[in-house]
Amino acid sequence: MGIAAAVLGTAAFMWRRTPPRVQVLDTQEHRVRVTTVVDGLRSPWGLTFLPGGDLLITEKRGRLRLVRAGVLQPEPVAELEVASSGQGGLLDVELHPGFARNRLVYLTYSKPGPRGSTTALARGRWDGSRLVDVQDVFVAEAWGRGGQHFGSRIVFDRAGMVYFGVGERNEKYPAQDLASDKGKILRLHDDGRIPRDNPFVGRTDARPEIFSYGHRNPQGMTLHPVTGELWETEHGARGGDEVNHVRAGRNYGWPRITHGVDYSGARISPDSALPGMEQPVLHWTPSIAPSGLAIYAGDRFPRWRGHLFAGALAGQQLRRVVVEGDRAVHQETLLEGRSRIRAVKNGPDGNLYLLTDASEGSLLRVEPAP
Repeated sequence: MGIAAAVLGTAAFMWRRTPPRVQVLDTQEHRVRVTTVVDGLRSPWGLTFLPGGDLLITEKRGRLRLVRAGVLQPEPVAELEVASSGQGGLLDVELHPGFARNRLVYLTYSKPGPRGSTTALARGRWDGSRLVDVQDVFVAEAWGRGGQHFGSRIVFDRAGMVYFGVGERNEKYPAQDLASDKGKILRLHDDGRIPRDNPFVGRTDARPEIFSYGHRNPQGMTLHPVTGELWETEHGARGGDEVNHVRAGRNYGWPRITHGVDYSGARISPDSALPGMEQPVLHWTPSIAPSGLAIYAGDRFPRWRGHLFAGALAGQQLRRVVVEGDRAVHQETLLEGRSRIRAVKNGPDGNLYLLTDASEGSLLRVEPAP
């Protein structure tokens, strides 16, 4: 099914700059400089780098923006029709691993329809100045009337399979139902076909696109740069935010096990562990609301290599996590109180790039300070 993808002809809005534009911080391992690269972004959600260093950035209202030579271009390069109420909208963006050859760009978004809305994966072709021929690749069976818990990040593995997370739409128990895509991480071929080696292929009681289940609202996901394995962060309720090492066919427990309670303070489950369900590598209680995850893989911060960096919304921070095997052994809080961090990404220049979640959001660069 086609989706309109068009360049808007409206004039750009002018926004106030977000102070401070440059901030120098001493962290436990490195002295860093945090620079505001661009501002004027309207509720940005995801980012990816084009060859040569330009960026594509999604805005929740359905607009895809281009940062060229460090300057936010005044007009969106595409616009999608999205269900933008609540947590819905245009979400993540990622390049196909063969982008140099096929020019394909992938997006996740909250898709409106007669049954409410759901999370969908779409792709279009980058023609050098705009995204064209945008079409759905896969529409998750996660329809609901509410505006909460859509997920969703996009990750390609080394075999070219694409993964994307789908929230449980604030309905809890469908996360345990293998006949639903709610509360799942899905794995597909790049054209939306189901891989034959997916863990539930051939089962009549399960959807074959499911890779893992028992997730609440996965909004951070990345591939480990050394092992090639999938890592994920997800929102708990009142506490119980999780970092998970995601493996095929595993059950991550929500809502049958949790380390948090409901927003009212009521107990969600009497159990924080049960046989056959995975424990998180790390959980945060009280909640920091993690959104956006990267494992640092560059050369500019050698003592950070292999560390997890999770953005936080409620916590308004960037959290550094040192992991040994499947055990978190150390944490450091960075940029505390500066802003809600929505996305975290390794840059091709070896720096870390962040998006701040606000109606007047910014792109930040974290680089070594002299």
